[in-house]
Amino acid sequence: MNFDTIAAVATPMGEGGVAIIRVSGPEAIEVVDKIYRGKKTLSTVDSHTINYGHLRNPQTGDLVEEVLVSVMRAPRTFTREDVVEVNCHGGIVSVERVLELILENGARLAEPGEFTKRAFLNGRVDLSQAEAVIDLIRAKTDRAMKVALNQVEGKLSRLIRSLRQNLIEAMAHIEVTLDYPEHDVEDVTQKLLRDKCLEVKAEIGRLLQTARQGKILREGLSTAIIGRPNVGKSSLLNSLVQEEKAIVTDVAGTTRDVIEEFVNVRGVPLRLIDTAGIRETEDIVEKIGVEKSRQLLQKADLVLLVLNYNEQLTEDDYRIFEAAKGFEVILIINKFDLPQRIDLEEVKRHFPNQPLIMTSAKEETGIDLLEKAIADLFFSGRVQQDDLTYVSNARHIQLLRQAEQAIDDAVNGIEDRMPVDMVQIDIKKAWELLGEVIGESVGEDLIDQIFSQFCLGK
Repeated sequence: MNFDTIAAVATPMGEGGVAIIRVSGPEAIEVVDKIYRGKKTLSTVDSHTINYGHLRNPQTGDLVEEVLVSVMRAPRTFTREDVVEVNCHGGIVSVERVLELILENGARLAEPGEFTKRAFLNGRVDLSQAEAVIDLIRAKTDRAMKVALNQVEGKLSRLIRSLRQNLIEAMAHIEVTLDYPEHDVEDVTQKLLRDKCLEVKAEIGRLLQTARQGKILREGLSTAIIGRPNVGKSSLLNSLVQEEKAIVTDVAGTTRDVIEEFVNVRGVPLRLIDTAGIRETEDIVEKIGVEKSRQLLQKADLVLLVLNYNEQLTEDDYRIFEAAKGFEVILIINKFDLPQRIDLEEVKRHFPNQPLIMTSAKEETGIDLLEKAIADLFFSGRVQQDDLTYVSNARHIQLLRQAEQAIDDAVNGIEDRMPVDMVQIDIKKAWELLGEVIGESVGEDLIDQIFSQFCLGK
């Protein structure tokens, strides 16, 4: 494949100590050599070396920047093309001047994700590894990073290729049976196909069992903090975030809009949503906040329902109980440091199987128990197994489900003693669907769509 030479800023924009402009393509070294001045020209230096020098405008001779330039020759690079990385000072003006100079001398501004796209198209990584790169960048916790890193390293890819190999062997046996029917024992063929299909199905099923945990690690657990006004929702948010993100006062109805914050709770990424207190109100602004709270509740993966230990249950509490039915709920009885007025047995009657945590936001007690309850509720320790391969990408999950269904159809066909060439249709469909996970059978439009989600310079 023939590609032109591309360039982009690979580090976040803004002020910093160092910024990196990445250049990749057949003329990457030549383009930067036009503007680089050092002891040697870049075309003569060894591969994978860092070289000190200056950048000058070749037309005017003006000094542009003091730089360190990394030269990496193909194919031992991320894109399997010649790659040059220009390290300059991390000021906004400095970075823009260097990038403009590189673009003026033969490079083109890269599209979002184009470096990783070239790595995929040049066979450096497969599609599942390429998609994991963006998960690695966006990881909010150590666990999420470990899952993404395993995929970047090809752990999922190797498993998918192994499953496809099993299906290839099954289809090869069918072809032999069709070509030489006189040597076939039908019962042997049926048993071999069934065993191969059930083996693949079991592995796909195991992968799909990790999908919920993997998706949470990738996207975060949408967690709504609900309760009537002044029960301590904002104090709970501040305790989990360990920062004063929400205004806390004794005045009911202080929170009138939705506050969102990401927090790492024992390796579980939570997207915390502090909602306006849910109650009947005539205040127009507060009423809008309450309605937004009800809407966000419908999208929550987890509900933290906060009640006041020092107050009896009210009609507003009972309305919230009804709204929270059907969700994963952790009950938080706040203000435990005050005298008890709440009827805990009544609360347990409405939520008999849900965790109940006693907290005091004022004295900062009970938060550890809450964090443990969240981790136990969603992972039960299973996510800590290093040998597990997690599937977290929604596209992968959908393809695996479709492949599992195709395998089911094949097994049903075998058990109904359908002709093996008919069974082969479903086996081949599963093989193709698994191929889409790693990009061995995928359309150009989908590839463009996937890489357009990447940041510029990656």
